[in-house]
Amino acid sequence: MTVRPGSGDHAHGAISGEPEVVIAGSASRDIAPDDPRGWRLGGGVTYAALTCARLGVRTAAVIGLDPQAYESHELELLAAAGVTLLRVRLQLGPVFRNVDSPDGRIQTCLEPGLPLPHVAVPVAWRAAPAWILAPVAGELDDAWADPIPADAFVALGWQGLLRTLRAGTRVERRAPAPGRLVRRADVVGVSEHDVAPGTSPVDLAPLLHPGAWLVFTHGVAGGRIAEVTADGLARVVHYPAVEAAGEVDATGAGDTFLAALVSSVVHAGPDDAREQAEHVGPTVAARTLPDVRFAAAAASFAVEGPGLAAVPDRAAVLNRLAGGAGQSSPEPPSSPTYSAKAPR
Repeated sequence: MTVRPGSGDHAHGAISGEPEVVIAGSASRDIAPDDPRGWRLGGGVTYAALTCARLGVRTAAVIGLDPQAYESHELELLAAAGVTLLRVRLQLGPVFRNVDSPDGRIQTCLEPGLPLPHVAVPVAWRAAPAWILAPVAGELDDAWADPIPADAFVALGWQGLLRTLRAGTRVERRAPAPGRLVRRADVVGVSEHDVAPGTSPVDLAPLLHPGAWLVFTHGVAGGRIAEVTADGLARVVHYPAVEAAGEVDATGAGDTFLAALVSSVVHAGPDDAREQAEHVGPTVAARTLPDVRFAAAAASFAVEGPGLAAVPDRAAVLNRLAGGAGQSSPEPPSSPTYSAKAPR
């Protein structure tokens, strides 16, 4: 990446060993009347970084911060979890007001923020085996794909590129479009609420590269993960949601889900590959299938409290999968089901 003078600070925090995942994006400030500041720190980069670190992945993050967010206490939470932060000063950062209604979330943009400058990441970060591109307000341009090694596993939180933002107006959907970030990603996460009604994974598949995974989430209804091929979709995996103890705030659940997926790929072992082969065959097992059950369990915690404090650690996720505390049913969630090839 090129460096814009004065745009980046030194990395803060300490990773024991080189990072296994690097995450990039701008933090948002989400209006929160119950916080003394009137807001709390949000954004895909913050949720994804904390999730990966708490799940045991060595994590580094390039995070854009406006003046109010630059010294926020949530950054201490990330550092305490082991995240090494490269803080990038932004003159303006994204600010949102989120209001839940019977018809769904109403999100208003108070400030769209500025693009995240291209900063030079530490040399030790450049060989990270996994990257998460986590835009919240379209702040990552296509050039953010350039420094990522060709053999790295890349995840993209697509929702942050699918928003039309104007200060003082309700956030509107933006139609998915071709781009180098989408084309580079090996797994792309998007919610049914981020695209026009009736949009399906089949419609989105041509924008991804063959061999990528497209995750299409449906909240409490679970979701689908689809393998993309040159002809469309080779298979679609349907997975159930994991029941939460109660929903307080759904902010960050999708980012937590995507980060947990990446964690499952980074730390997949031989036993995981054998189990995947039983489900989908050796061709797919050779490329690690992200663990959607593990990711769904992690996301179920994220809705149980306000802000980043609800992000779980690995022990809590595994306990919930095993039917422990916080899981309302004594049985673990059912395994994903696999459908035949979906036509384009």
